[in-house]
Order: sequence, then C-alpha cells, then structure tokens
Amino acid sequence: MITTAKRLDQVQEYYFSQKLREVRELQAKGKPVINMGIGSPDLAPATAVMEAVQEAMLQPAAHQYQSYQGLPELRQAMANFYATHFKVNLNPDSEILPLMGSKEGILHIAMAFLNEGDGVLIPNPGYPTYASVANLVGAESVFYDLSAERNWEPDFKVLEKQDLSRVKLMWVSYPHMPTGATGNRMLFEKLIAFAKKHRILIVNDNPYSFILNENPESILSIPGAMEVAMELNSLSKTFNMAGWRVGMVMGEKKVIQAVLKVKSNMDSGMFYGIQKGAIAALQSDADWFAKQNEVYQTRRNLVFKLARKLNCTFDTNSVGLFVWAKLPPEEKSAEAFVDKLLYDKNLFIAPGTIFGSNGEGYIRFSLCIPEEKIKEILKRFE
Repeated sequence: MITTAKRLDQVQEYYFSQKLREVRELQAKGKPVINMGIGSPDLAPATAVMEAVQEAMLQPAAHQYQSYQGLPELRQAMANFYATHFKVNLNPDSEILPLMGSKEGILHIAMAFLNEGDGVLIPNPGYPTYASVANLVGAESVFYDLSAERNWEPDFKVLEKQDLSRVKLMWVSYPHMPTGATGNRMLFEKLIAFAKKHRILIVNDNPYSFILNENPESILSIPGAMEVAMELNSLSKTFNMAGWRVGMVMGEKKVIQAVLKVKSNMDSGMFYGIQKGAIAALQSDADWFAKQNEVYQTRRNLVFKLARKLNCTFDTNSVGLFVWAKLPPEEKSAEAFVDKLLYDKNLFIAPGTIFGSNGEGYIRFSLCIPEEKIKEILKRFE
C-alpha cells in the first residue's frame, strides 16, 4: 500500500476547498446560496490588458518557454510601478523576480530560507498558507498574537520576551489580511529594527495596498529595509487578474537569487501573453484605481449595512477587499454562526477561525460580488 509523506500529516485541506464543495452541493440542490467568502475579484481587467494579450498571441516567440526571471520589460514595469507608487527604487535586473502568483512566492521563500526545525513567526490571525508552508518544509510555526486593541499590530514587548534564537523568518501582511488594518510607516520602522536586532528576515505580503486605501505603503521604503526585508505583491487584487497568476517578490540581490534557485527548479517560465498583459496593467493610471475603488466603496457601504443587521461591529477605516466584523457577544462560535447563515439565509461568509485562534468571534465578508447581490442578501434580513 502506498502511503503519503509524513509532511502531509501536519497540513489540512484548505478550508475554502472543503467548504466550497458544500456550497456547490447546496446550489446543485437548488438553494440560492450567495458566496461572500472568497476574495476573488469579479471585476474585469482593463481593456488595455486584454488587448495586450491578444496582440502578444501573434508574436513568433509567444508560445515558447520563457525566462524564469520573466521578460526584462516586465521587470522594468514592476520597478516603475514601485518607484511611482511607493517611492522605492529597485534594480529590475537583480532586485525583482516575477512569480506565478504571490502564493507561489510564499512556498519558494520558505524553501529558500527555512531548514527543518527553524522557527518562523506567523501572525494570528493571518493568511493560513504561512503556517501550511512552514509545516511542509518542516519549520516550526511560532505564532504571534494580533488583536483589535493594538490595531492588529505586533506587540514587540511580548516578542522580545520570547526565545527567538531559532527564528529565521517573520511573515507580516500590511494592509493586513483578514482584518484590513493598514499598518503604517512607524510599524515598518519597528519591524526593520526588530529584524536587524535578531537577524530575522521580514517578508511583507502586500497584495491589498490599492483597494480602498488612500496611502499605499511598502516596507521597502524604510531606510535599511533591503538588508533584512523582502516584499511580495500581486496583480490579482489590484488589477482583477487573480486567475492569471502574476505576482512579484522584491528584495536585495542575494535573497532574490536564493528564491530564483528554488523557482527555476519548479516552473518553466510565465506565459508570454500573460507577461505582456501584466505590463499593460502595471502602466495603469490613477483613473483605474479611482474607478475600481468607487465600485468597492459602494459595495462596502452595503456590507456595512448587512453587518449592522447582524448586530456585528467593525472598523470603518479598514482597507482591502473584505469587511472584518466582530460577532455580537451572545454568539460564541464563528463557525456555528457561519453555518447558521448558510443554511437559514443561503449566505456563505468566512469564519474568522480559519485565520487563527484569534479570529474566533469574528467573520469576514468579501466585497467581490456585485452590488445587486449584496442588496438581495439585505432583503433576506428584512
């Protein structure tokens, strides 16, 4: 009998993979389930993006293997994007690596820097993939608490009291997923100082900077950050290209080379047409962001109404594609509350517990459904 690798004993099926099967089964039975659980943008990429792909299809080299490092003009477009929006100057030849989605980058970074038994600091609540990847590479997950009282920022006094001798890497994500906390320059300065003191590599996962956020920030804008920090970014949310799988990682030359060493053994380059579309997206002007955020602002205001109907509380200053809401005091289980909405109101939202134990008592609404659907949901609570 064939047995699976021991590493799988520590990794569970992704919550959404399992729960969406349940949602599909209900829909197949005729239930009008509306899915507000997933952050997959339903809006289309810009016309210029799709036109760039169409034109690229006719190029002689379009269907051949591509460079592991991506087209030089794609890396230059990424460098220009960071210079324009974050005031961060990067060398496109050595400090930027295009990825097939930033989720791919999480695994590549872990494989490049974590040995078995190394410690990795993971936010609680936070993106579940950080812990899953740590388990896959045999690293030790060291969770650090985030709370609403501290605006979902690390408590450095508590961190300093921990044994950090084996910790090699720290995941952060600002704007924060799932809570939408923005983070700020002062926080990034503290993180860089902390990383230098303890010789820890900080990785900021930064795909939500341009969604309902007036002040996009990059950790790489902090003086000295390139010595101890990397940043992941993605075109999935900002440019409605989730299924295209285009991301990027930025950092000092040596760390980028380390990630490339892993990546070059795991894929054969990104499709030429997708790279050309990504270049067009990265060249979008301010009007693109304004129009997209106008749509999301309208949706968020409606979700705020829905959250109030459920007697939930929330931070109106949060950013990103979600509304993170605290359940009323009488509700003790986020997952039970979610199941009650699914079976009583045909509404699926995400329980906060899938993002860590500190997500208990919270739920997360996605803004990735049309305005009319949110209004339909509201009518179900009249």
